[in-house]
Amino acid sequence: MPTLIEPIDIQVTSRRVLDERLEAAVNGLREVAMLTRTHGILITRNRPGHYTVALSEEVPFGMTRELIR
Repeated sequence: MPTLIEPIDIQVTSRRVLDERLEAAVNGLREVAMLTRTHGILITRNRPGHYTVALSEEVPFGMTRELIR
């Protein structure tokens, strides 16, 4: 299945900014997920201060999961 929307990369140096950007990314992706009702949201911590937020077929619709690499 083609990607519905490109993953969102987040790079920050402060916790406050991280929380704001993660919340904004999840809220935006939640709107897209509501249209298809087939994807959940996966937040991946790639390394400290570097995250990726994406729709994922591996996460059930209505769920948000976190993966730490």
